[in-house]
Amino acid sequence: MTVHALEAARRLAPRFAARAERHDRDGSFPVDDFADLRQAGLFGLMVPRELGGTGATFAEYAAVATELARGNGATALVFNMHASVTGALGAVTEELAEALGVPDEALAARDRLLRAAAEGSWYAVAMSERGAGARLSQLSTVYEPVEGGWHLKGSKTFCSGAGHPDGYLVAARSAADPAVVSQFLVPAGDGVTVEPTWDSLGMRATSSHDLHLDVTVPADRLLGGVEGLALVVAQLMPHWLVASYAAVYVGVARAAVDAAAEHLNARNLSGLPAVRARLGRADAAVAAAHLVVAEAARRVDEAPGDEETNRWVWRAKLLAGTTAADVAASMLEAAGTSATRRGHPLERLYRDARCGSLHPATSDVCADWLGIAALGGDPDRDGSTPRW
Repeated sequence: MTVHALEAARRLAPRFAARAERHDRDGSFPVDDFADLRQAGLFGLMVPRELGGTGATFAEYAAVATELARGNGATALVFNMHASVTGALGAVTEELAEALGVPDEALAARDRLLRAAAEGSWYAVAMSERGAGARLSQLSTVYEPVEGGWHLKGSKTFCSGAGHPDGYLVAARSAADPAVVSQFLVPAGDGVTVEPTWDSLGMRATSSHDLHLDVTVPADRLLGGVEGLALVVAQLMPHWLVASYAAVYVGVARAAVDAAAEHLNARNLSGLPAVRARLGRADAAVAAAHLVVAEAARRVDEAPGDEETNRWVWRAKLLAGTTAADVAASMLEAAGTSATRRGHPLERLYRDARCGSLHPATSDVCADWLGIAALGGDPDRDGSTPRW
């Protein structure tokens, strides 16, 4: 159980909210938020108990992420990346490792990374690239074996938290065989350069800058110890690549309803029937999205990779993104022009919420995936473009 973790998230959310406006305005990274996360032990949320962590389930992660996002969606979004890395690593059971051919030394290396996370290290994700998005099969970053390890060279974009974590999960294609895609945990430091490029509409505090790599890493930094596992893992654990964002945007949507209610009560506008109706519809929409995310998470924990589980995963991402954008827009209209001023919580939440549909998989991609499935096709193979 993660009662302590959930209580910690609820305790931290107001602190995050108090800092959110400044970081959004400046486009600065919420360093203090991450110090609080570390102090609360939340970097070990997805780390198995035997390695010093909390051992949370995916459903428990989703509950924590929702609460963090009610404070600051940008902080929760970056934390999601760390949870995705540690959650995917922690989910590799002995049976799965054997099926994938993961050698013992690779499992030992994985355990070292997870123990470090439980002790306060945190990891970012460097997957997306300009022109390729998050499609693993289209990446231009390449790697090749060198004496004692691997050399990686390329550039990444939308690397949330860039410049702050202890390491980056980097996806790259083999220089020898472009069909082989692998993942590496690259330590921050020499050979890893951050280019400040993030100046966005929403989620301005995520520091999602570009990352340039020309770096050699030790052999044990190849995750799984076997080349070519990246696409396999994407199919086995689509929840981390597709729906881990969903809980964040449910939290952002709920924060928008809360901010609108506070604004309307403070201005004696709660007596207007049209305003009350907007809040009522928003409350119902957020509750519905929350239930879909919770159901998807429950199924991930009980039957990961199952066909019906995956369908719920894609539903969760679609509904969370569209609901957040629709609810935040409606709450801004309910509050009126004064809420559009810079510095007002609803103005920031409106922009942050609009980003939910844009994260991979985008809402259009999710809807297409679900449409193919509803028609009886194979959504991972029958689309017009590669999912990964």
